[in-house]
Amino acid sequence: MIRKHLFFSGRVQGVGFRYQSAWMARELGLTGWVRNLSDGRVEMEVQGKESLITQLILQLKNAPYIRIERVESSNLPLKMQEKSFSTRFTHN
Repeated sequence: MIRKHLFFSGRVQGVGFRYQSAWMARELGLTGWVRNLSDGRVEMEVQGKESLITQLILQLKNAPYIRIERVESSNLPLKMQEKSFSTRFTHN
């Protein structure tokens, strides 16, 4: 199990990215959160099996209307108490 901190750039706001990613993450049994940033990117923390996180990213890349141009990724410590995946409000 791993936890990733991700930043997505491209056409990722105003296209249902947060709702799509939350729905997909829940379907895959992943936990974490996603939110828009004021600079046009989307930020995500996601936790689960590495193969499922990779699958989530690939599904988002193939989703209609979304165009991911860049993904920045780093590892984070696990949050064992986390039980769900949520959508957060925009962060300035």
